[in-house]
Amino acid sequence: MASCCNPDIFSWIQSLPPITQWRASSMSICICSSPTSSHPSLNFSVTKNLENSSLSISIFADFNLPVPLWASKPLTINSKSSKLFDEATISCLTINVIKDVLNYGSNKKNPLIRFPKLESISGFKDIFNLAFLTLALLICIYEAPADLRSACLNSLKNQLTNCQSRVASKSLMKLLGSNLEEQWMRSLNLAITNWIAEIQATHRGLMMKTPSPLFSYAIATFGFWKVQLYCPVMAMDLVNSSNPCADERLLFSLNYHQLEGVIQFNYKVIVQEKWVDVMVNIDNIRCDIKRLVNETLLNERGVGADDKHFPSRISLQLTPTIQCNILSVSVSKSTDNPTREIGLERSIETSFDPPNTFLGLKVSAGETTTVSMKPWKFEQSVDGYSGTLHWFLHDSIDGREVVSSRPSKLSLINPKAWFKDRYSSVYRPFTRQGGVIFAGDDYGERIWWKVDKSAMGKTMEWEIRGWIWVTYWPNKHRTFYTETKRLEFGEILHLNIC
Repeated sequence: MASCCNPDIFSWIQSLPPITQWRASSMSICICSSPTSSHPSLNFSVTKNLENSSLSISIFADFNLPVPLWASKPLTINSKSSKLFDEATISCLTINVIKDVLNYGSNKKNPLIRFPKLESISGFKDIFNLAFLTLALLICIYEAPADLRSACLNSLKNQLTNCQSRVASKSLMKLLGSNLEEQWMRSLNLAITNWIAEIQATHRGLMMKTPSPLFSYAIATFGFWKVQLYCPVMAMDLVNSSNPCADERLLFSLNYHQLEGVIQFNYKVIVQEKWVDVMVNIDNIRCDIKRLVNETLLNERGVGADDKHFPSRISLQLTPTIQCNILSVSVSKSTDNPTREIGLERSIETSFDPPNTFLGLKVSAGETTTVSMKPWKFEQSVDGYSGTLHWFLHDSIDGREVVSSRPSKLSLINPKAWFKDRYSSVYRPFTRQGGVIFAGDDYGERIWWKVDKSAMGKTMEWEIRGWIWVTYWPNKHRTFYTETKRLEFGEILHLNIC
């Protein structure tokens, strides 16, 4: 296993002396090294070019004969600056790194990236280091020789998932904006999906723990909470499946997608005479299954883009972490008591049996019963001082929960089953893209806590934990295979009692 160098690339390039003081044409720092001398290290290098007064940044494998893995565009040296890497040079390098990370994804369009002045960006050093380590991870997955890749991937993963990097991730996503954030995560999770596929192919038949299964972050501002999350479908935990799937083309289509989720709540703090009400309302719950590769590849190596998982259950739990000031918790939705509409039409059928039967006449009566129901059932529950929100998808034919049931083989071959052509039917329980949106207009119920007035002026923490299930039932592809997967996430949100 690789030893982690924990490189601070930003500080290192900032401390480089003017090129006139260099004793060699290049300077380098280790990104990731192996504990044994027989394996190479992954190095970051800055090379000077005096002919055109420029610098070149590269990543290489430090064999006896160095193997180049990546190089930046030439960076012009500002002769008027006292620093070798001034703000303009670092900004160009950062944009170069971000674009190359995005280029590893399926969207090959050249994005327009603009940054404010670097001095105005809080924690830019950590943002730069995070972006660079992400690029190094992708290079290690796609470009590095096998012995170097196995030695360094876990080290880079650990650096990218530590507390410092998680804080920097939130700042980087804010800097990129929502559109580039989605492209960034699809590029990263495509690489992780390929990494998992390599692990599973190497250890076929063994249960291997998958790397970096989930990325999420939380934002809390006045009156608003938001949690954003991304997870490759291939990294989600398998809950159940009908049988081992031998259809490699189907597995390719299923695996090369990611789950993208957005959890948004509005909250109010209302000061009463003897206590404080904290009310949390649903703003938007969005869950989508997005492809990681283009449709051409899904058609060539898979069974197309229409056969993929769909959300089948979502559960969200909100809990105050310190409960000594909590007086009570309440939810606003009663237990469902659905109306059963009994049809008035009744029928009697008669038939005569052959003469040697006992009675010679059969009589049967029938009554039609109709139940009105929505495909998604919403419930609330309370456990201690935790309030939980549940959404369950139900089979529109027999009313069973999809997440805990399997369709019959007859329905799997029935072209008129509800889950066939499920993204184009007028009665579909999903968006046309295959996701779901629960908004405040239909699911505007709330959870509220009564808090003792001694909490006034304090900042309280709420933990949000969530579980999302996704299910595959065949859509256009002919198969009897079905499966359900699940992910779990957790974030801390803050709320000022004032």
